[in-house]
Amino acid sequence: MAKAKIGIEGMTCPSCAANVEKALSKIKGVGESSINPIFGKAIVEVSDEVTEDQLRAAVKDAGFTPTNVEIN
Repeated sequence: MAKAKIGIEGMTCPSCAANVEKALSKIKGVGESSINPIFGKAIVEVSDEVTEDQLRAAVKDAGFTPTNVEIN
């Protein structure tokens, strides 16, 4: 699995991070995630079929703004 790094604006608390984690986990091919609301970042394990657009859409669906998405 690859790692995706996502910058996220608008998170302020652990509940915010939980909402983002829940939204990301609905994407087929997403594994474990680590979300830090203080720094506004998420690191997510993803399979090759997961796209940047899917990750951006999930963050938006959770009510936050993705600032950048990198899949390595």
